Amino acid sequence: MSDYQLRVVDAELDELLGGLPAITLDGPKGVGKTETALRRARSVFELDNPAQRLLLEADPGRLARADPPVLVDEWQLHPPVWDLVRRSVDRQAEPGRFLLTGSASPVTSPTHSGAGRIVRLRMRPMALSERGLEQPTVSLRRLLSGDQAEISGRTELTLPVYAEEIVRSGFPGIRNLPARARRAQLSGYLDRIVERDFPEQGHLVRRPGVLRAWLAAYAAATATTTSYTAILDAATAGDTDKPAKTTTIAYRDVLSQLWLVDPVQAWLPTRNQLNRLGAAPKHHLADPALAAALLGADSQALLDDSIGNRPMVRDGVLLGQLFESLVTLDLQVYAQAAEANVRHLRTRNGDHEVDLIIERPDQRVLAIEVKLTPFITDDDVKHLLWLKEKIGSDLLDSVVICSGSEAYRRRDGIAVVPAALLGP
Repeated sequence: MSDYQLRVVDAELDELLGGLPAITLDGPKGVGKTETALRRARSVFELDNPAQRLLLEADPGRLARADPPVLVDEWQLHPPVWDLVRRSVDRQAEPGRFLLTGSASPVTSPTHSGAGRIVRLRMRPMALSERGLEQPTVSLRRLLSGDQAEISGRTELTLPVYAEEIVRSGFPGIRNLPARARRAQLSGYLDRIVERDFPEQGHLVRRPGVLRAWLAAYAAATATTTSYTAILDAATAGDTDKPAKTTTIAYRDVLSQLWLVDPVQAWLPTRNQLNRLGAAPKHHLADPALAAALLGADSQALLDDSIGNRPMVRDGVLLGQLFESLVTLDLQVYAQAAEANVRHLRTRNGDHEVDLIIERPDQRVLAIEVKLTPFITDDDVKHLLWLKEKIGSDLLDSVVICSGSEAYRRRDGIAVVPAALLGP
């Protein structure tokens, strides 16, 4: 563990373990859940090891007798362990007793939700600030304070670096591999989803080619609100024997169970009603590298937008969509740490759109536009200015996240922040 890279979720986990008896760390395979949890555990039950699983089944009391903190790794492989933990917490609720990790929702649900006993925490792939590329100079938490803090900082990272970071991924065990090995690992990761993970979740894939095409079409719809019907049509263009809509809904549901989709829900304000708001989510996979791999795009293909005849459900340049997805991943990580939610805003007829809305518990918000360009013009901020006019003091601050080199505030008060300079 000497080369362990600290994650934003580490601080969250330590804070929660200090006050709660049981936490489950959820996220897709490969994000680093086990490594993060092992740094805190004194006793470990690895339930992906059949021998350890059999021992626990034979003697469930081992869990309560173990020296805390007790790590139960891949708990979903033996769902009764959830209720064992819950009952143990009912008997003795001292902080920091149990830490569970899960790469999927269990096929057989526990008898009890665990509400009030087990708290869930999401772990995502590495944000840019966790990858050690640059020292952030702008804090999302500070922006959410609404104090209109001074914005400064400079980075040498350019668009080709961001393109490379998209395809390298935020999976710690994959991103530092040589390029060919990395591509092979990502390809294998996707193969496992189709060939093993879907069946393990109780969904038999009778036509793997259709699922793979649907995944590619979903990837092409990254950072858009494209309907699932349009995604299916793109995946099965020219195919007269299309799968039923219920089949593709099942695809989405299984991917959600595997923590492999991370959609951004629409923002629907309650105190300041805006007319004509759309409510469709924006599509995002857990890591934009998965989208790039599904579309067969390396960093050079992203830069020249040449990805052959893959299924297209696109709003513009693919690099722009995946850059927004990379920034969204960052903001999901940072917003969770700040106890805020990530949303998006789009009017039904599309005349106004704000890429990302970060909402505090008091319903005041931070508005964010994501621009691939390094230079920000008045046209790039028009929707932010419109939102300020609409909701007034409920808007804490406005930000444009871009690929430029300087962080600063414009004369109209809008912050301009290169993606690499934004941190928690």
